[in-house]
Amino acid sequence: MPNMLDYLSREGDISLTESPISPVDALLVSALSYIQFDHLISGNPLEAPRLSELSQMFQELSKEGKKSRFRHPLDEELLEGMGKSRRFGSLRLTGARELTDAKKELQFAAVALLLEDGGALAAFRGTDGTLTGWKEDLNMSFLDVIPGQQAARDYLQGIGRLCPGKLYAAGHSKGGNLAVYAAVRSGEEIRGRIGGVYNYDGPGFRQKVLEDPGYLELLDRIHTFVPQGSVVGMLLEHEEPYQVVQSTEEGLLQHEPYSWEVSGDGFVELGQVTEGSRMVDETIKSWLAGLSVKEREHFIDTLFEILGASGAEHVGDLAKPGSLFAILKKLGGEDDETKKMLIRILMQLVKAAAGVVYPNLQD
Repeated sequence: MPNMLDYLSREGDISLTESPISPVDALLVSALSYIQFDHLISGNPLEAPRLSELSQMFQELSKEGKKSRFRHPLDEELLEGMGKSRRFGSLRLTGARELTDAKKELQFAAVALLLEDGGALAAFRGTDGTLTGWKEDLNMSFLDVIPGQQAARDYLQGIGRLCPGKLYAAGHSKGGNLAVYAAVRSGEEIRGRIGGVYNYDGPGFRQKVLEDPGYLELLDRIHTFVPQGSVVGMLLEHEEPYQVVQSTEEGLLQHEPYSWEVSGDGFVELGQVTEGSRMVDETIKSWLAGLSVKEREHFIDTLFEILGASGAEHVGDLAKPGSLFAILKKLGGEDDETKKMLIRILMQLVKAAAGVVYPNLQD
């Protein structure tokens, strides 16, 4: 079945002035944000390279055997296809920014595509493989605002000052959450220029954001898409309606946007998420509802303190034999109260899952 790369092949000869930005276009740029452009893009927008030029730069780097800066094997094809297309090739990419700060628990990255009419599409990257990025994600369960959201708001405001035209914000995974937050808190003038916000399987928010006047103002311009077995996109709360997209993958692999099926300038739409997605959603919501904000914070902080004892900086490092030994040693050294807290909260998760699977089961 066709995906966004097939869409690019089919629609690539049609400029954005002839056919306006579609949900698939915004997903293409969201996927582009995962590529590490920071070393190739000047901070001066007047010197921003065109996508056709960036594609050529990456091809030269590849020939020289330089380290890959792609997240996914298809990213190279994505960049080359966008660079060669009439739809995107002449457009400039600016504002490449990457911030990671373990102390602030911040992981943020974004780029902006400058449109020919004076507008821009700001694309926010999702969670990377760092423990800092995953910790920041989980902090959403007890914080009304995380550092990445504040960085996204500041970023969109900066792009808004640079570009006088219509603005778009988009992102995949946590990037979708950042796109929505940035638009909501960007200020009245910028909100008035926003043509659309695209959230691709990104988590929702705590109630405070959903009650924000800026969120209510933008509600009909926020477009949320989740695959049929969504887990990430069902986390926390959404007030905006969402479209369920057909993915060719199974389980958690459906989170990968290259697996999403395309039809026309949109996606193959399904009526609802799977039963498995619904059950995971209900389980996590039930679990969090049974924990106070302080309990959530204590549990997550303690969990990552234990994981951090391994010296791992990336999630993949946790699988190394030495990492597992260090984690078990740290866990064994915790006081009894901490161990009891971890066990109690994990048992509450098991109980919440049982309550969803067996709703009539008595205590």
